[in-house]
Amino acid sequence: MTILKNKTAIVTGASSGIGYATARLFAREGANVIVTARRLDALNMLVSEIEAEGGRAVARAGNIQDESLAHALVETAIRHFGGLDIAFNNAGMNGEMGPTPGVSLAGWNEALAVNLTAAFLGAKYQIPAMLDRGGGSVIFTSTFVGYTAGFPGAASYAASKSGLIGLTQSLASEFGPQGVRVNALLPGGTDTPLAEAWISTPEAKAFIEGLYALKRLARPEEIARSALYLASDASSFTTGSALLVDGGVSINRT
Repeated sequence: MTILKNKTAIVTGASSGIGYATARLFAREGANVIVTARRLDALNMLVSEIEAEGGRAVARAGNIQDESLAHALVETAIRHFGGLDIAFNNAGMNGEMGPTPGVSLAGWNEALAVNLTAAFLGAKYQIPAMLDRGGGSVIFTSTFVGYTAGFPGAASYAASKSGLIGLTQSLASEFGPQGVRVNALLPGGTDTPLAEAWISTPEAKAFIEGLYALKRLARPEEIARSALYLASDASSFTTGSALLVDGGVSINRT
């Protein structure tokens, strides 16, 4: 049984990593999927893969910082599939890293724009469309960094991503009575292109893996399954949560 049958979902940051894996999983579970990222060629390849498996998807390339893209994605969902039920606001960046006194204002602002403001813009258009359907599920990709653990040299990343948790709680309270659930997904280290800035050598990878109770990084497909839970009716009484999918890094001391 496909648990997202007749649902329509937006997935941002879908050209690789967690977004790519989640878009494919949502489609396999019956959802119509609108995928976005900056690289149209990668999105077209993803759409082809989804369609080859019998799914339905539409690509819309653009810069997640542009409010016009947030609006266009929702309009695409309505035009092609009649409405919107799920939004996985997953696109993000590491931001300018290093000792905080050396972080530029431009670098700080870019991290906030990509990781936090773009998510706000997404929800600004997604939630009214979900209200028209009688409810829905909004998901933000946050992180344990800045929530359960502090990493040196990651101030803009931690601040922008932890801001999503406050946004999650506010929106969950505001729109819960109307049937819209809002949750934050907090992955641990995942084997994606974004992780390369943190894990640039075998020694760095061994160190990072050692921080986790499971002593390994996640596969994108593992995070996608948690996104599926939040998107589906399996989580019908879950809203306003910061769901840790972090391999035990938040509790591990070994």
